[in-house]
Amino acid sequence: MQYQAVLSNAQHPEYGVLTVPFPIPAEQYDEIIEMLEALEIGDPLKRDCRVDEISDHWPVLKNTERTVTNIDELDYLAKRLDSFDKYEKTQFQGMASRLDLHGIDEFINLTFCCQEVTVVTDFNNLESLGRRHYLTLGGGATIEEMQGKDFRSVALALLDGEVGRVTPYGLVYDNGFEMSQLYDGRIFPEYCYEDCIMEVEMSSRYTSADSPATYLYLPITQIQQARALARAGGNFYEDMCLRFLESELPEEVDAALNFDNERLTDLNEMCRAIQPLNQAEREKLGAVVLFTRPEQASQITNLAKELEQFDYVPKVHTPEEYGKYMIMDSGHYEYDENLAGYIDFAKYGKECMENEQGQFNDRGYVAYQGTLRLDELMQGDPAENMGQQMNME
Repeated sequence: MQYQAVLSNAQHPEYGVLTVPFPIPAEQYDEIIEMLEALEIGDPLKRDCRVDEISDHWPVLKNTERTVTNIDELDYLAKRLDSFDKYEKTQFQGMASRLDLHGIDEFINLTFCCQEVTVVTDFNNLESLGRRHYLTLGGGATIEEMQGKDFRSVALALLDGEVGRVTPYGLVYDNGFEMSQLYDGRIFPEYCYEDCIMEVEMSSRYTSADSPATYLYLPITQIQQARALARAGGNFYEDMCLRFLESELPEEVDAALNFDNERLTDLNEMCRAIQPLNQAEREKLGAVVLFTRPEQASQITNLAKELEQFDYVPKVHTPEEYGKYMIMDSGHYEYDENLAGYIDFAKYGKECMENEQGQFNDRGYVAYQGTLRLDELMQGDPAENMGQQMNME
């Protein structure tokens, strides 16, 4: 937790207050939004949450007290600050104090550029001060650039030649600082805070190509989807277009998706189904996708839920290799290695493939062992389909 804030409805203080931790834990987001709605605040776009009190973890944020802000702005700011090291925290607070910032949008924009300033808190080690200032000016440096550099002289040039501004967080040197304006008060700049299955960009079909887009990190809840739609400026998902950015999905899944024809809800459910799978299971899913050739995210969702109905042997690409696996490694037989010369592995592997109607692909061998047809399996809930079949009989 970076900080917590006590929030209220400025128009109706009698409704009470809610203390919210930031960043909001993913599993608590929907519940917190619902509790804010009970106070008639927490709108996706309006700044309707009065900050009555904010914790001392970031003292400069005390400037937001007695102002009204948006809950998602507070959350986004906390996520940005969560990545800061000790010196970046000093840079952020020093420059925020130097600029006397109060608006949450200003604080958000500062997170993208505060690393440009130098803040001096210790004058006893000029070598260290000079090295830090040099790295700040250049945004980093190679080992070769650092070797032989007189950092004490760099520090003295800073202290003697530049004017620093005194703040509670140290002596701040602007270094030609210019405030970033990446956040426009509506669309949050791209920033993936937690691991996600897929990142997509959502924008209106009716705006220009260079208009800011909303970034989604799937899977998300229905409440988060609705709030993202509102922030993107749309009333209906049909008014939005999606663009794939990156994912943790098997490459076969990425290749199977056509984003021009996919709905956000289907992509989200697919990511939710894949999220619990471990690495080996995701590799199996990639092989199953090659085997079944799905055309929609909803079909991939059903495959992910029914992976146990498929046999998968990785890195097996010939009948002989599959025959050896079945006899030597599958556990179906007690194998005596002295009989290896008498076994026709290729013939046995081919017979198994014919019985199972299995196939080789780039990942290995896949066979379907379920009772439904593959198209029925990919269409929906196998248990529901089976029940329909029984009722018809």
